[in-house]
Amino acid sequence: MTHVHITHLAKHFKEFYFGVNWTWANLNDTLSDVTYLEAQQKVSSLNSILGLTYHIHYYYLTAIKVLQGGPVEGSDKFSFDHPVINSQSEWLEFKKTVFDQADLFISLLSQLEESKLWETFGEEKYGDYYRNLVGTLEHSHYHLGQITIIKKLIRAQ
Repeated sequence: MTHVHITHLAKHFKEFYFGVNWTWANLNDTLSDVTYLEAQQKVSSLNSILGLTYHIHYYYLTAIKVLQGGPVEGSDKFSFDHPVINSQSEWLEFKKTVFDQADLFISLLSQLEESKLWETFGEEKYGDYYRNLVGTLEHSHYHLGQITIIKKLIRAQ
């Protein structure tokens, strides 16, 4: 059985987190020089970099549970409930957790059978795996763009 779709999806997720992609931005590089103070800083009514990073991460944690055979256990209302970060070391540890979980997600996705893409993702209301995976990637790039803009706004002040 071929894994063409799975291979491409896993590559796109890896590029979102760690490498060159069509947007020429990835989460690792974007966050690499952000301090914990910048991560928490609010610009007007926009979310913080920390809040958006956690928000992205939250949906991957939900997807990891499903890829491991569990139910969909996530709620939008909790997706911005990020931890309190009080130091640069806590920020670095948070980022490490995010990227370690990204590696786990990519590994689990890479092992998925191609036919699984067209099966229900947890519950009927969520649609199939493919829709959820592609939607998660689109959602991630959308928020990465916000993080990039917020970072520029903070540094322009």
